[in-house]
Amino acid sequence: MELLLNLGAATERALAYIGGLAQLLGRAFAHAVVSPLKRSMSLRRANHQAMAVGVSAIPVISFIAFFIGVIMALQGAYELKRFGAIHLIADMVAISITRELGPLVTAIVVVGRSGSAFAAEIGTMKVTEELDAIETMALHPIAFLVTPKLLAMLVMMPCLTIWADLMGVLGGSAFGMIGANYTFGTYLAATRDALFMRDVITGLIKSVVFGLVITGVGCQEGFSTGAGSEQVGRSTTSAVVTSIFLVVFVDLIFTTIFYITSGT
Repeated sequence: MELLLNLGAATERALAYIGGLAQLLGRAFAHAVVSPLKRSMSLRRANHQAMAVGVSAIPVISFIAFFIGVIMALQGAYELKRFGAIHLIADMVAISITRELGPLVTAIVVVGRSGSAFAAEIGTMKVTEELDAIETMALHPIAFLVTPKLLAMLVMMPCLTIWADLMGVLGGSAFGMIGANYTFGTYLAATRDALFMRDVITGLIKSVVFGLVITGVGCQEGFSTGAGSEQVGRSTTSAVVTSIFLVVFVDLIFTTIFYITSGT
């Protein structure tokens, strides 16, 4: 009985947390379209956020996605060799990267770089009472802080995912040319033949939802920071852990839906 009560309480807290995220993101969207003046201000700040969220993350994502492409090719080759199907290495890498690993790796890197930064920034502003100062200047904290981050994330996450897909395929091609007798041209041609548009679109849809999750959790944890600098650290840690959990959970839901609806 106690177990059921604890399970019910945990479910209630989880639903309340997700409801809080939805409310925060809904208000951020509303502020983005509420007036031309605020929209213009949000776009200027979103441009600054896009540089921090997206452009600055390209080197890290490039290296990680490239190495994962190589690892996928190495692991796949080990099994495919047993069945005399090493020529399918390009197909396996392309589909795995575009459908799953590209969006997921991008999201985890962005969580570590930007989700934690969102929580630390807003949490510090709350501890030092800068949020109160923003309100005294007739600015809404959500419009001033959350909306630009949300707009930047919605644009940059798909862009970063496409870049990660490309780097992953290039990583796979490095092994393909060395260990599977491909040329660079034949590897890219095999990748092109293996992919369908739905594979790429599946990854991009996931990336947009991941961006919503990362922004919502990072900002929510920042606004819920308690008193004292120690709480900022706790909010940042909580933002990273919660974001990664929700990203993986959302990925599971989407992958299940796409699997059932596509029949593949």
